[in-house]
Amino acid sequence: MPTNPFHRFVLASGLTNLADGVATVAWAWLASLLTRDPLLISLVPVALRLPWFLFAIPAGIITDRADRRLLILRMDGLRAGAFIAAAIAVWMALPLAVPPLNGISNPTLFWIILCAASLVGVAEVFRDNAAQTMLPSIVPHETLEKSNGRLWSVELVGNALIGPALGAFLIAYALPLPFLANAFAYLGAIFLVIGLTGKFRPEVSKARDWRRELKEGFSFLGQAPLLRSLAFITGFWNLFFQMVMIALVLHVQENLGLDARAYGLILASGAIGGILGGWLGDKIIGMFGPAKTAQWMLLSSAPAFLAIALVPSPVALGITLAIFEFTGLVWNTVSVSYRQRTIPDELLGRVNSLYRLLAWGMMPIGLLLSGLIVRVSDKFVPRDTALITPFLVAAFGALVLGILGWRALGRGFKKPQ
Repeated sequence: MPTNPFHRFVLASGLTNLADGVATVAWAWLASLLTRDPLLISLVPVALRLPWFLFAIPAGIITDRADRRLLILRMDGLRAGAFIAAAIAVWMALPLAVPPLNGISNPTLFWIILCAASLVGVAEVFRDNAAQTMLPSIVPHETLEKSNGRLWSVELVGNALIGPALGAFLIAYALPLPFLANAFAYLGAIFLVIGLTGKFRPEVSKARDWRRELKEGFSFLGQAPLLRSLAFITGFWNLFFQMVMIALVLHVQENLGLDARAYGLILASGAIGGILGGWLGDKIIGMFGPAKTAQWMLLSSAPAFLAIALVPSPVALGITLAIFEFTGLVWNTVSVSYRQRTIPDELLGRVNSLYRLLAWGMMPIGLLLSGLIVRVSDKFVPRDTALITPFLVAAFGALVLGILGWRALGRGFKKPQ
C-alpha cells in the first residue's frame, strides 16, 4: 500500500476512473438493449452529464468551504450505493426483451437506470471538483504539469484502456456484473483516500456568505480573459465530442457489425494514445510553449472526427481514437495546469466550478443533438448514413472552433493574466 500522499491520491483516482471506464460501456450498452432509438439512448449519458450544468456552482462554493478529502469520501460512497442499486435492478429485470426501434422494452428498468445515473452524475460533479482543487495541496506548483500528466495517464489506464474492455467482457458474462464491480471499485478508492493526511480545507478570512463568495468567483473569472477563452473553447469541444461518442455506440453495432467486446477494445485502444499524451504532455509544452501546443491540439479535432466516421475497420478506428486522445490529453495538460496555477487556493473551488460549468455544461446539449440529428436524418437518408451524420456535423463544428480559437489562444498566453 503506497504511503506517499500523491501516490495514494493517484491510485484512488485510478480506481474511480476504472469504474468510470466500465460504466462508459455499461450505461450506453444497457440503454441500447432497452431501445434502438438514438434519442432515448442519449438520455442515459445526459443524466450523467446534466448535473454539471445544474450543480457546478453549488459544488464550487461547497468545495471552498469543506474539507475536500471528506467531500471526496462522501461522494464516492454515494456512487457506490447508486451502482449497487443499478446492479440489483438489472438482475431483477433479466431476461431482457428484444429492444424496439421506437419506445422502450422495459420502462421501469430504464427509469431506474436514469435515476441511478443521475445520482452518479451529481456525485461526480462534487467529487471531481474537490479532487482537482485538492491536487495543488499535495504537490508543489512547479510540478503541476508533470503531476497532472502522470495522474491523467493512470486515470486513462482505468477509464479508457482497461475499463471499457473489462466492462464489455463483464456485460457479455452477466449484465449486472459491471455495475456491481463499480461499487467495489469506489469502496476501494474510499479506503485509499481515508489514509491521506494533510490540510485539505482552504483558509477562511471572512464570514461565510454564499452570495459574496459566488460574486468573488465571477469577479476573478471576469478579469481572466484566457481562462474564459479556455472555458468556452472546451465547452464547445465537449459538445462535439459527446455528439461523436454517443453516436459511436450504434455506429459500431449497426454499421461495423461489432459486439460489446469489440466496442470495449476499440475504446481501450484509443486510450493508448491518451496515456502517451499524459506522459509526454509536459515535454511537448516545454518544446513548443503552451500557446502553440493548445492551438495545434485543438485544430486536430476536426480531421479526427471526420476519420472516425469514415474509417472502414475496427483497427483503423482504434488507431484514429488513439491519435485523437493523444491530442486531447495534451490539451488538458495545458488548460488544467494553467488553471490550477493561476487561481488562488481560497478561490479554486468556485472559479474551477464556474469554469467547468461553461466547459462541461455543453455536454448534455451535444448528447441530445446527436440523437436528434440521427432521428431526423433517418427520414431522409439510409440508416447507415444517418448514423454517421453526427460525426460529420461535429467535424465541421470542430473546424470552425479551431479557426476561431487559434487567435484567442495565441494572444491569451502572451499576456499576463
